[in-house]
Amino acid sequence: MRLFLILLFLAMPLITQAQEATQPDTTISVENSVQQDAAIAVRIREIIHQLDGYENVAVYVSDGIVTLRGTTLDAATAEALTGLVARVEGVVAIENEVSETTDVVERLTPAVERLWNRLEQTVAFLPLLLVAVFAGLLVAWAGYLIARLKNPWDRMAPNAFIADIYRQIVRLFFVVLGVVLALDLLNLTALLSTILGAAGIVGLAIGFAVRDTVENFIASIMLSMRQPFRPKDLVEIEGDTGHVIRLTSRATILLSPDGNHIRIPNSKVFSSRIVNYTRNDERRFTFTLGVDANADIAEAQEIILGALNELPYLLETPGPSTWVDEVGDSNITITAAGWVKQHETGLFMARGEAIRLAKARLEEAGITLPEPTYRLITDSTIRPAPAQSAQAPGDARDEVAPVVAMPVHAEDMQELQRIVDAERAETAHDDLLTREAPQE
Repeated sequence: MRLFLILLFLAMPLITQAQEATQPDTTISVENSVQQDAAIAVRIREIIHQLDGYENVAVYVSDGIVTLRGTTLDAATAEALTGLVARVEGVVAIENEVSETTDVVERLTPAVERLWNRLEQTVAFLPLLLVAVFAGLLVAWAGYLIARLKNPWDRMAPNAFIADIYRQIVRLFFVVLGVVLALDLLNLTALLSTILGAAGIVGLAIGFAVRDTVENFIASIMLSMRQPFRPKDLVEIEGDTGHVIRLTSRATILLSPDGNHIRIPNSKVFSSRIVNYTRNDERRFTFTLGVDANADIAEAQEIILGALNELPYLLETPGPSTWVDEVGDSNITITAAGWVKQHETGLFMARGEAIRLAKARLEEAGITLPEPTYRLITDSTIRPAPAQSAQAPGDARDEVAPVVAMPVHAEDMQELQRIVDAERAETAHDDLLTREAPQE
C-alpha cells in the first residue's frame, strides 16, 4: 500500500502537466455572458456531430468551462475530444468526463459497418480485378506459346539444355510482364517494389543454401556451350581417366578403362585441368628398360630402335625414338617412345608388345637387364652357398623359339566404345552433348 501511494505521489506532477497541456491557454475574460456560453456549446455540438464516434457525447458550458459527458468506442477517441474543444474560442477550461463504452452492441456495430463497407468496396472493385487478372494471364499465356515454339530457340542454342533455358527465360519474362500489367491496372505498382525486394531477399537466402547446386548448374551451361570434350572421348580430369558417357545438368559421367562409372560434379570439371586423349588420333607411348652398366649404350639404343621398327602398327612419321634417361648404380635406363593411331591400335597393348619385343632383342644380343644388387653382411660362421655352375652351351634355353612381333588391334577400346554407346542410348534424353557446339 505504501509503495502504491509513493508511486501515485510521484505521478501526480506528470498528470497535472498532462492536464495543463490539454487545457486552453487563452486569456480569460472578466465578463460573463450567457449568450457566449450558448454559442460555445452550439459550436462544439456542431463540430462533434460531424465526426464519427461522438454520437453519445453531451456538451455543457458554464462560465466558459466546458463539461463533456458520455461514452465513446475507445479511450483514444475520448482523449482526442479534449484537444479539439480546446481550440474553440472562448473556452476557459475543459472537464472531460467521457468514458469508454462497455455496451456490446455499440462496440460491434461499427465493426459490422466497416466489414460491410469493405465488402461493398470489394464487390465494386471486382470487375477491375477480373480485368487485371485476365490481362496478366493473357500476357503470361502468350509467353508460354512463344516459348513452346521449336524455332528460333533450337536454332539459337547449341543443345537442347540451353534451348530449354532460353524458353524458361522467355516464360519468366512474360510472367513478370503480366504481373506488372495487372498491378498497373489496379494502381498497385508501388507494391511491385515490395514484392521484388522480398523476392531478392528470398533468392539470396536460397542461393546461399544451394550454392553447390547453382555452381553445378552454371558450369553445366558453360560446358554445354563450349564443350571441351565430345561423347566417347577419352579424357583425364584431375586424375580420373575415362570415356565420356554423358554430360548432365549436374555432373559429367565417365567410364573408366576398368568399366567403372565415374561421376564428377560439373563445377569441378569446369575449373579443373582436362586432358583430352581422343582429340588427336596420333598418340605416343613410352617405356624404360635398364641395361647393364658395362654394355654398349649406343648398341643397346640401336637394338631397341630396331625392335620398335619391327612393329607394323607404329607410325613412320613421327617415328620411334630412344634416349638415355638415367645412369644408376648398377644399370643405365634407356627410354623408348613410339607413335600409334589410337583409334586403330590399342595403346596399352602396343606398349606392352613393344616392351616384350625390345627386351627379347636385347637378350638375343647378349645385353642383359640386370637385377638390383644388394650387399649382405652376415656372420662369418655361416658357410656361403655353393655357386651354381654356369650353364653349358647347348642348354635347353638356347633352343628357345625366336621372338617375333605380334599383331595388336584395338579390341579392348572397341569393347569400351560399345559399352559407352549402350549407356548413351539409355540416357540420351539427359545428355547435353547431343549436338555440335564450338570446342575450346
